[in-house]
Amino acid sequence: MAKSARDGLQQGIYMVINPFVHLLIRMGFTPNMVTTVGFLGNVAAAIVIGWAGYLAAQGAPVDWSLITIGGALIIGFSLFDMLDGQVARLGGMASTFGAMYDSVLDRYCELFTLGGISYYLICCGNLPGAAITFLALIGSIMVSYVRARAEGLGLECKIGFMQRPERVVVTAVATIATGITGQNLAEGSAFDPNNILVAAMCIIAVFANITAFARVSHSRREIERLEKRS
Repeated sequence: MAKSARDGLQQGIYMVINPFVHLLIRMGFTPNMVTTVGFLGNVAAAIVIGWAGYLAAQGAPVDWSLITIGGALIIGFSLFDMLDGQVARLGGMASTFGAMYDSVLDRYCELFTLGGISYYLICCGNLPGAAITFLALIGSIMVSYVRARAEGLGLECKIGFMQRPERVVVTAVATIATGITGQNLAEGSAFDPNNILVAAMCIIAVFANITAFARVSHSRREIERLEKRS
């Protein structure tokens, strides 16, 4: 049921973005070019968030507008993760290397964005939040690694809740919410807007690592089933 709803949502998004996909194809964009643009946008988001942390470490008030911009960049340029696949399919440019290139840059995107958030939280003096973000990063990488390793053994392994689209949405929405809350928070309020970001990192840390271990368990069962058949 969840998979059906997820697939339906994905098809709805494709209907919205397909006109833009056709425009990119007419402009001469290749899937790898689209993938690279998305990667550079995520690097820019990490730099913006990291810069906000650097300024805070120098004693300046947190520039919450930079956090909002960083979140907007994450969600905006992560859409290129869907665009590149559609450009490949609709433009007849799908390739084995393109699929690998897309997967590699997806991992780099998460390393940069979550690394930028971790650095920002360190600069703000929120070391527990930075540690939680590091755990979220570990879970995010391992979810993808376990799937890749399983598929290398000939197994299908796409189970789990906290896959890349969900992680991107949680990260981006929480970052934007943190920035907007910080900008609109009443002066003298005891609430720290960064708690929103840390809570989101907790969600990713817990569910991404659960997903990684669930995939390991699923792969074990599939391997045992295949061994019994042989």
